[in-house]
Amino acid sequence: MNEKKRRSRPRPDGLISVPPPDKRKFRRLLLKWYARHGRDLPWRKTTNAYHILVSEIMLQQTQVDRVLPKYREWLSKYPTMQDLARAPLPEVTRSWYPLGYNIRPLQLHSIACESVARYGGTLPKDPERLLEFKGIGRYTAGAIRSFAFHEDAPILDTNVRRVLSRIFVVRPNGKNGRNSEALWRLSMDLIPRGRGYDFNQALMDFGATVCTARDPYCLLCPMQDFCKAYPFQANPK
Repeated sequence: MNEKKRRSRPRPDGLISVPPPDKRKFRRLLLKWYARHGRDLPWRKTTNAYHILVSEIMLQQTQVDRVLPKYREWLSKYPTMQDLARAPLPEVTRSWYPLGYNIRPLQLHSIACESVARYGGTLPKDPERLLEFKGIGRYTAGAIRSFAFHEDAPILDTNVRRVLSRIFVVRPNGKNGRNSEALWRLSMDLIPRGRGYDFNQALMDFGATVCTARDPYCLLCPMQDFCKAYPFQANPK
């Protein structure tokens, strides 16, 4: 008796059922790509939670090449949470120029003050305590846990959302709450045990340099064999 070949069907949350071998292949190819093409960035040479926080706040809606000189300058002026907490707000705002989005230095200063008051100038790795800081959201908390404390914590910034959506999701442009939660679950599910740091850095680099928002490099992409968006991205109408 011949059985019909089973096909993946869209689920209500927009994800398809991806066979475990595809996920393992994705992990393997991504980490292999990252080993060859990962970017050399200064915040990847530290586990200082404050320094990583500074980089994450600066990188919000700002390109890496603009952040690099300001990151070094900022940490030269405010090397610790205590140094930033002691600084007057007008000086902190001036020190942020010309990055823009001036709510961000105020958030950093507020986090520094709370960190000094509650934790002696450190950041906790507990996700619930991290989320109590005004200015630390779900993504930033995951980044701190992953990059400072090397925990297998999921992240979902713009680059990661785009990569996961294109490769695994039926409706890649869906922005509803259910789809977002599904991507968070997928981000967690994909992390190889004990490799959260490298895997999350790889996801962000891949989205920033290969699976870009405009004109992605699909023909050079190692994921094209199983990427759900590849036929549409590589052959636009």
